[in-house]
Amino acid sequence: MANARKEKKRSREERGLPALPVSLDRGTGFTRDVSASGVFFEIDANYSPGSEISFVIELHGPAGKMILECRGRIVRVEDRGGKIGVAVEIIESRLQAVN
Repeated sequence: MANARKEKKRSREERGLPALPVSLDRGTGFTRDVSASGVFFEIDANYSPGSEISFVIELHGPAGKMILECRGRIVRVEDRGGKIGVAVEIIESRLQAVN
């Protein structure tokens, strides 16, 4: 039982990134949860589960600004009290430095 709690805590810690700006064809939003295989973000536009989606996540670090270009499949859409929550399984991604 203690191992299950440690694993769950580790999973939460791995996803503990701050909200990051997301750019899409229908507007901009912010991430709420990010992992190696997926992302959950909030935006004003509505999307449909099962659809493919392309988006860019903006990252800032010691080396400067970077962008993560992603293509994915929408697995869940939910009403988040004025915003739309979109969960995406990442199919392909590419990290680029921005000069």
